[in-house]
This record gives sequence, structure tokens and C-alpha cells, in this order.
Amino acid sequence: MILPQEDIKKILIKRGLIDEDLWQSAEFEAKKLNLQPIQILLNRRIINLDIFYNILSEELKIPRVQVSSINISPSVLALIPEKIAFEKRLIPFALEGEILKVAMVNPLDLETINFLQEIARKKIEPYLATPQEVQYALVNYQKLYREEYERLLQSDLQLGVTEATETNIIRLFNNLLGYAIGTNASDIHIEALETATLIRFRIDGILREMMTLPKNFLDPLIARVKVLSNLPLDEHFRPLDGRFKAKVGDFEFDIRVAIMPTIYGEKAVLRILASAIKPTSLGELGIDEEIQQKIESAIRKTFGMILVTGPTGSGKTTTLYTIINILNNPEVNIVTIEDPIEYAIPRINQTQVNPKVGLNFAVGLRAFLRQDPNIIMVGEIRDSETAEVATHAALTGHLVLSTLHTNDAPTAIPRLIELGVPHYLVADSLILVIAQRLVRKICTNCIVSAPITEAQKKIIIEQLHSLGIYEEEIKNYENSLPQTVYQGKGCQLCSQSGYLGRTGIFEVLTVDEELKYLIASREFTLEKIREIIRKKGYRTMFEDAINKISVGITTLEEALRVIRE
Repeated sequence: MILPQEDIKKILIKRGLIDEDLWQSAEFEAKKLNLQPIQILLNRRIINLDIFYNILSEELKIPRVQVSSINISPSVLALIPEKIAFEKRLIPFALEGEILKVAMVNPLDLETINFLQEIARKKIEPYLATPQEVQYALVNYQKLYREEYERLLQSDLQLGVTEATETNIIRLFNNLLGYAIGTNASDIHIEALETATLIRFRIDGILREMMTLPKNFLDPLIARVKVLSNLPLDEHFRPLDGRFKAKVGDFEFDIRVAIMPTIYGEKAVLRILASAIKPTSLGELGIDEEIQQKIESAIRKTFGMILVTGPTGSGKTTTLYTIINILNNPEVNIVTIEDPIEYAIPRINQTQVNPKVGLNFAVGLRAFLRQDPNIIMVGEIRDSETAEVATHAALTGHLVLSTLHTNDAPTAIPRLIELGVPHYLVADSLILVIAQRLVRKICTNCIVSAPITEAQKKIIIEQLHSLGIYEEEIKNYENSLPQTVYQGKGCQLCSQSGYLGRTGIFEVLTVDEELKYLIASREFTLEKIREIIRKKGYRTMFEDAINKISVGITTLEEALRVIRE
């Protein structure tokens, strides 16, 4: 926020928009969700966004602009590089003579304004804009190349380009990749149908059919992917994995490739990873203050095991990378064994699993123990050998971070035992388990609110019952459910979906002395574990989701979709 929260509080009270009690209530809610009080007041429509920013504009004596409604010229956009605009949360929107007008989330940032004057070689006139308006306007950069790539793709198809020549394929593939990045897709699926080639993009976790190409384009497109990834062109009957780099606009992307033979030909899935856009704090992942404190306490320990659990695509690796970035300093030796390496991190010794030479998680982990490590990250514990070596490493002076496939945090304990780790070693080594899912966020450009319905309340209560939460606690929930829920109407920014971007929902299990004793006793059950941790304030992912639903971050339907998958 442009001003300290205390200054905002004084302005709002002076203007008669809130009183002290209302601010304190928002402050209490904000601490639980790792938000600022003003965000709570705005999300719940207690304060109108336009009124608030008009007041800020008056107080700061800086003009306000609703930049989302302006048609920005490409020549104006070109004066400020896309990467800087995204990083600094600003966008140029008009040029009058030698004056460049720039909409900024923080127009008081003189250092950034001076920097912009140097690179644009124009006098900068700052304007105040909301984060939502700037985010919407930043799509203009993506639209520049999204529209260009879409036009090129449509032009190819309309001209009947059925000749799968090398030139056509290279142009088509480059346009396809640029179009995917322009639509903010995380994955491209090139699929073999009986009589056609299907292209699908995964956007905010949901697959969408984008186009159908002639069947004779399949093999050349797959071959192009193989060439870029240094994969054998003559291998068509076994799975292949690779990666390559691509640059679109001002950003460089790592593209991870997986190719698989299917009944009608090979299928390629390209995972798009933005090299420069990675979370740097737990708060950026959507982790609230209380859970952050538990995680930060655990990662300060010098030995023990921390697990992140959830299904494929739930953001486990991103959470591990964020923790690694927090721990990364010159005083510790951090090593990782991954499959695959998603991001290269400075000062971290990262090793890729390589089955061809017998380098699996367990072999790499044993080798690392001779490398004098302080912190070890193992991409996944998927077999008994890896589980055993990781557990012993955690007991011999190393902090071990890894992932495990379980539906919730408590289930990680019996899962380790199923993998052959003795009860007492699980009790002695395990210090923290994080379980998580990714939910789509409501588009802030088209968010609307409505009173919660009785049907929605019933669904929430039924879901709490299914999680085994005690009847007494559920009765308390019935009296404290949110009275207002939110959704996105659909707009150009979110492609009419009502959602834009994703965030995490989390639950964290801390293995304290009482829990260690229960695990080591061999008499534990999941029910007993849940009974103990509930008494100590343990909250499930769905309860974290309820908090995010209540302040307009996501919807009930989205939370249920993800949790029930």
C-alpha cells in the first residue's frame, strides 16, 4: 500500500468512512490472513474502492487515472520495457510532447520515477491508479504479442497452410508458444487425434481447447519440440523428457518438455516456467501469518525433516523453492536432487535425477551426505529406499526438505511407515508437514458480492462433517460463517471466466513431543492424531479456504472443486 496503514486509518476516520472499532475488527481479520486492514475493508465493500482512491488522490495531491479504460498506443508502451512495468507495477498511458504520463500503484516512489526518466528520456508525470487497474492495463503488453501471434496463427490457417514445411512449422510453433504465454498458460498440450492435431492450453489450472490443426502437422511439430530440447528425432516409442529456453517480450521462459507415445501418434506437453517470476516469500504463496510462523520456526532448526504434501500440480515444488530461497545464505551448504530441476537457484548445488546412469533420489541423497551439506532437498520421497536414507539424514544433523503424495498433512505419518520407516524413526525425524492445494483467485476487475445462501451454508457444514471435525466445533462454525460471498462476473481481463491467477490453501502439522510419543508408541491411529492436533488449534485446508472465501480471494465452488479432486 502506498501509505502506512496507520496513516490510512487516520484518513478514513477523519473522512468519516469508518470508526476505531471497525478498523480494529479489520485489523484482527487481516492478521489471520496475512493481509492489510484496508484490503479487508475494500474486499468486503465496507469502503468503496473508487471513493478510497479518490480520497488518496486528494490527500496526496496526485491526479488519479482509471487507466483500464484507456486504449494505450503501442508506441507509448514501447517507451517502458515490459519487465520494468511488471516489476514496478506501473504502465505508461499517454505521451504529450516530452511528458510521459505513467499510471503507478505507488506514485510517491521517486527512485522509480527518476529511473523511468533515464530509460524513457522523457519527463515523467505520475498518476495514481489502483493495483487492479494497473494489472488490467499491463495486459496491453501481453495483448501486443498475443494479438500478433493469434493473427499470424489465424492467417496461416485461413490461407490453408497445410504444407508442413520446415519454415511453416518453425513459424507456427513460435506463434503457438507466444500465444500461450500471452494468454498466461502454464502448459501447452499438442495431442494426436485420429484425424487431426489438437492444441490445448492449461490456464489457471483448467485445460482449454484452443485450436485444431491438420493431422499432418503433428509429427513436424513434435519434431520441432525434440530439436529444441535436444531429444532423438528417430525415437517414437518410448517416453522422452527435455527442456529448452524461449524468450517472449522482455521475459525469458524455461520450457519443460514431456513426450509420450499414444495410439494415434506422439503427444507433447510443454510446461512454461517463467525464469524471473518466482515467489520470494511465504506470504506470496497465500500462506497466512499463523502458518508462516510455524513454518519459519521449523526451518530455523538445524536437523529434522519437513514434508510438503499434495497431488501433482498442487504447488509443492514452488513451496519448497520458496523455503530454499529463504534459507539460502553464504553460511550454509544447500544441495538438491530433483526430477526435474524447475528453476536454477544461485549458490545451490542442484542435481538432476538420471536413471540412465543409476542416479535416483536415494543414490543422490547418499552421495550428498559426503558433500558436507547443511540442508538437503529431495524432490520426492516415492520409495522405501529414499524414505529410509532421508530419515537417517534428518537424524544426523541435516535439515531435509521433501515432498510426499498424500491428501492431507496427518496422512503423511502412516505413509512414511508404509514405506518402511520404523515408527520411532518417524517420531524422531519428522518436525513439520505442510499440505496444500491451488485454488483460482476471483478476478478483482469483475468481482461482485452477494449474501451467502442457506444452500451454501449447508455445503460448508457437510464438508466440515466429511473432514471429521467434531460436532461441537461445527456448531461454532454455524454461527460464524461469512455472511457475504464473492464471485467474478467475467470480463475481458479474465477471458470471461471470473478467475485470474491462483493462490494456495494450506494446512500445517507440527510434530511436537506429545505427537512424537504417540507415533513412537505404535498404538497411534489417524483418528488419535487428529484428536490431539485439533485440541492444539490444527486447521484443515478447507478451513483456510473458508477464510479466503470470506474476504473475496476465492469462491466456495472453487475450493470444493480442488479439495474434492
